[in-house]
Amino acid sequence: MSSCLPARIVRHAAHHPDAPALFWHGNTTGYGELTAMAGRAATWIAAHHGGAAAPGPGSGERPRPLALVAKKSPEAVAVVLACLLLRRPLLIASADLGAEALSALLVSAGATRLPAPAELTASPGEGAPPVPSAPYPATGDPDDIALLLTTSGSTGIPKIAPVTFGALDRFTAWAAGHFGLDARTTVLNHAPLNFDLCLFDIWTTLGSGGCAALVDQDLAVNPAHLEGILRARPVHVVQGVPLLHALLARTAAGGDASHLAPVRHVLITGDAISGPAFAALPPLFPRARFHNVYGCTETNDSFVHEIDPQDPMPHGALPLGRPVAGTRAWIRTEDGGVLHGPGRGELVVRTPFQTPGYLGAAPAVSPFVPHPQDQDGGPCYRTGDLVRRHPDGTLTLEGRRDFVVKVRGVRVNTAEVEAALCAHDGIEEAAVLALPDDEAGKVLHAVVRRAPAATLDSLTLRHYLGQRLPRAALPRTVRWSGEPLPRTSTGKLDRTALTDVLGPGPSVPRAPAAVGAPAARLSADIRRISQGTGD
Repeated sequence: MSSCLPARIVRHAAHHPDAPALFWHGNTTGYGELTAMAGRAATWIAAHHGGAAAPGPGSGERPRPLALVAKKSPEAVAVVLACLLLRRPLLIASADLGAEALSALLVSAGATRLPAPAELTASPGEGAPPVPSAPYPATGDPDDIALLLTTSGSTGIPKIAPVTFGALDRFTAWAAGHFGLDARTTVLNHAPLNFDLCLFDIWTTLGSGGCAALVDQDLAVNPAHLEGILRARPVHVVQGVPLLHALLARTAAGGDASHLAPVRHVLITGDAISGPAFAALPPLFPRARFHNVYGCTETNDSFVHEIDPQDPMPHGALPLGRPVAGTRAWIRTEDGGVLHGPGRGELVVRTPFQTPGYLGAAPAVSPFVPHPQDQDGGPCYRTGDLVRRHPDGTLTLEGRRDFVVKVRGVRVNTAEVEAALCAHDGIEEAAVLALPDDEAGKVLHAVVRRAPAATLDSLTLRHYLGQRLPRAALPRTVRWSGEPLPRTSTGKLDRTALTDVLGPGPSVPRAPAAVGAPAARLSADIRRISQGTGD
């Protein structure tokens, strides 16, 4: 057990109990305090759920998963650590799931919900006997399930992707070495606790003896909250979706970016970033190296590319880079073959960190397929992402396979239309939705946010797109917004929210309206934009 993640954290706590492990709302949680909270939670779990790794060795059964439904906090992190120490599989579920969706998810996982983290980690009352040490197992199978993560699918119940202890150990070891994490490193954690980015932000950091600076999920889009964290504690590594980097740019809008100066690594992940959005970053992070990190929940990080700030997008998009150590990748053509030269197809990967398969209900068609030349190495994962291999061998992301629709019988990738929109200097961000239409089958609708001070109108935009896209790919309507488009909790465009309110039907030109206001006004604002098509 000497090299496994929870053991490394406990060992660091034993030697450096006062070292900072977590930074939260201006307060520091030391490693000693973190492991003490985890110990209290582990003792409660062992008492109420059958002990470490229940039902125990030799039973022939895997232990029943537990479920944590809570927003991020030091106490929640301690509960996850407790389950890792006990080697009990833990489903980390979003606290924002509706009651029916959460119930269905727990049934699918066969998981028992734990009490609130504050209850599990509470200190004993005055005069209470000391909390006994939890019976942590000394050894374990690396194929045992450590965590159950949920995918960010847009329809139905999220799929459950198990992460084994072996995968967790291999990933945290690789990531710490690649980005130079150690006991002197502080990493900003912006993602929710149930998101796979936490495997780096929190668990690689703690496994390296560093400090994770936690962003409150309820304040994740508040620039003042982010700035407060970065000014209170120097941060050395920042990983996040493009939304986070836009928010950090906003914190420096007044000209003082001193709170970003200590950052030495900036990781962009989770979604594509536009050229103008990236161009704003190098001046903010004068000492940083920039990385494009590609991966998904099922495989974790698969490709990494160090970005050249002088030529960030040599082919119009950030390159995916090289496969991480131990990763195999190939491009699948439409007929199921392998693309060997330049061209476009679906990216298929196998990493040392990937899930062994879904838990519970699985998709009708499995995305796990054998490698065409290396079937002994285990299954590969069809990512659903369309990539292009350029003549010089560079790979760039071109959209999703499931974003391909037919408009009047012509295949159109809505991601390519979005990319064309975002390439215009006057556009900050855009979403393109394919909605049902009785005559055309599908009709494209665009929702666009102008860049500050831009004077772009619908007529000019249509002429611009007409020079770059086939006729079938031109949106029928363009709707304008003066505010950011709605996003999910992980920073991706909330296409469901936009689709629900736009709906099919004719558009009536009206004045531009706002999208992406604070949560309390979001529904009303989206409905207002659904009534306007622009200039």
